[in-house]
Amino acid sequence: MLIEALEGDVTVVYCNAIAASVQIEVEPVGRWFEAFLKRRNRNVSASFQELEEEEELSEESEDEELQLEDFPLLRTLDPKDWKNQDHYAVLGLAHMRYKATQKQIKAAHKAMVLKHHPDKRKAAGELIVEGDGDYFTCITKAIEILSDPVKRRAFDSVDPTFDNAVPSKGEGKENFFEAYAPVFERNARWSSKKHVPRLGTMDSSFEDVDHFYSVWYNFDSWREFSYLDEEEKDKAECRDERRWIEKQNRAARATRKKEEMNRLRTLVDTAYSLDPRIKKFKDDEKARKENEKKAKADAKRKEQEEKERARQAELDAARLAKEKEEEEAKLVAQQAKKEKEIQKKAIKKERQKLRTTCKNWNYFGDNESDSVKMMEDVEKLCDRLELVSLQSLNEGLALGSKEEGKVAVEKQVQEVNAQLQKEKDAEVQARQAVRTTVQASGGGGGGGKGWNEEELPLLIKAVNLFPAGTNARWEVIANYMNLHSTSGIKRTAKDVINKAKNLQKLEPGQKDEINKKAFEKFNKEHAAVPQTVDNAVPSERFDGAEANTASWTTEEQKLLEQALKTYPVSTPERWEKIAAAVPGRTKKDCMKRYKVSWTLLLLILLCVVSNPVCMYNLDDMSTL
Repeated sequence: MLIEALEGDVTVVYCNAIAASVQIEVEPVGRWFEAFLKRRNRNVSASFQELEEEEELSEESEDEELQLEDFPLLRTLDPKDWKNQDHYAVLGLAHMRYKATQKQIKAAHKAMVLKHHPDKRKAAGELIVEGDGDYFTCITKAIEILSDPVKRRAFDSVDPTFDNAVPSKGEGKENFFEAYAPVFERNARWSSKKHVPRLGTMDSSFEDVDHFYSVWYNFDSWREFSYLDEEEKDKAECRDERRWIEKQNRAARATRKKEEMNRLRTLVDTAYSLDPRIKKFKDDEKARKENEKKAKADAKRKEQEEKERARQAELDAARLAKEKEEEEAKLVAQQAKKEKEIQKKAIKKERQKLRTTCKNWNYFGDNESDSVKMMEDVEKLCDRLELVSLQSLNEGLALGSKEEGKVAVEKQVQEVNAQLQKEKDAEVQARQAVRTTVQASGGGGGGGKGWNEEELPLLIKAVNLFPAGTNARWEVIANYMNLHSTSGIKRTAKDVINKAKNLQKLEPGQKDEINKKAFEKFNKEHAAVPQTVDNAVPSERFDGAEANTASWTTEEQKLLEQALKTYPVSTPERWEKIAAAVPGRTKKDCMKRYKVSWTLLLLILLCVVSNPVCMYNLDDMSTL
């Protein structure tokens, strides 16, 4: 301890007075050399030896400081009931118990022998009980149990002073740490592993708390209950009896061990459920997860917003591009329209100029018939010639004489007539080709006999009546045709298949030709049906001055169809509601329109059934 400076003294530090350090080699001598050799032979450091010496000194001091407690009931103990005695109390170590070292136990036993040995007491004039009936036998049993590590562990496992109680939930709720800290510290003595963690405080970290409960949930207890065996196998008279006793003892030990582990598990479970730190950690974890969830939701929402903005930008860009294209297309269309109008006006002007020129020359005729014929030719030229041709012709007429103009017009008329004739011949050839193809397609099957116009619609109808999937489809179709055909030709399934394949190969124009012929035949056979409809006199319920005779528009027809679907037959005052749904039409108009539409629909269905090749557009009812 430094001496306190006197009043008025001044402390001065001399920095230059300190000498530099110098490394000097020294050799141990005397007892220090002996310690050096010991350390070198044992390969330990000086600090380790110092710890050993301190431990030896501490044990010597313990022996010197060992104080034994008197056991007043020692003289009253029954040697025969030695198993129920407190061995630590017998040796005067009741205050140390399981913490007492073997050296202390031996020292205590030595002191007790010197004090309570029968020879000592007999020399002092005390009456001694002969044999094993003297209480000194209890001291002998105590040193026998406590000096053997196995027997001492068995006795420590059932230490009568140990408190096995577990605090209740009520006690733990009010003072958790005060109630459970001593209990865990008391039960930590049973651990097979050293350094069992303590319960800690409210400020303990999550890692410490988690480590504490992990250790206790996996607690490995060395506590065993062999000391409480009711039977001693050494007293058995035979081997079978020893086995039976050992079996009974093992069962009893297992039962007590299981109860002990259940007690510890109950202690840990109860503490875990009441630990305020666990609740705090769970609340923190829940708050963290909620924050993460919220942050994730915010990030996802921002991402969605970014995607929505990008999508909206793309839509705007696409809309602007489309508007620009539409505007450009509109300008192109307007320009084309203007050019078309200009060309139309120019053609009209050239036509008028041609007519005027020919009219001034009396159409190059000497009589009225020639003039009329030339007038027709001029009109033909006006209809057929293009703008360039008309301009060229008008220029020739303007520069030449009447005769030259006539020759030019006649030449142009001849060219137009030749072109018209050429187009007419091409049309005739096309029709002839269609007719030839139809005839050629009708010549397969049936033993070389062709298919007439009656059998083709019948084949198409049979194919529609018996679709794919029908059992023995083509035989059924052949039988149907043989039953309904009036040609008298028997068709086989092979004939029907070949003809159906040929029909599938027909071009659209050829199919239209077949449909046209079938429809003409249908009109010829059912000519009276439409006449009856046209001449039908409407009933009185449709007559009236308020009926609207104007034709129905497409919009009115759609409104009527929708109203018929909306108000079924069971609806009260149905036609009044239907008429209200069609503006400008009365109840009688709607009823009359419904009847006419239904009649025409039946006629069309009849046509389709009779001739399947006939096709009608039934979707647009406004055309009825």
